Amino acid sequence: MAHNQRIGKFGEILAKNYLIKHGYKIIDANIKLSYQELDVVALKDEQIIFVEVKTRISQFYGPAENAFQFTKLERFRRGMEMYIGNKNLYAEEIRADLITVDIDHVKKTAKIKHYKDVV
Repeated sequence: MAHNQRIGKFGEILAKNYLIKHGYKIIDANIKLSYQELDVVALKDEQIIFVEVKTRISQFYGPAENAFQFTKLERFRRGMEMYIGNKNLYAEEIRADLITVDIDHVKKTAKIKHYKDVV
């Protein structure tokens, strides 16, 4: 596994722990679709929440939220629709969230931000 993939997987673990701590139930993760991977699917208050996780270890390219641009957003939306169709899911509400994880190796800390309803 490449270094960037390991960092991404570590960020996803931190994001899932964050969600669980905040009352979300993880129902699926790392779902591979034809053109998209969905990082986390969670449930809270009868809502199905799709979570994209972006992790950075450096600010060289800017904060992690900068990696979630229009083309990625559109693929994410289509991936959500495909997942719902494949699983025959129904929920009163479906939401798309973004969690960013900025890791500081010097301080050995991670800053997590949760952006709700990004699509």
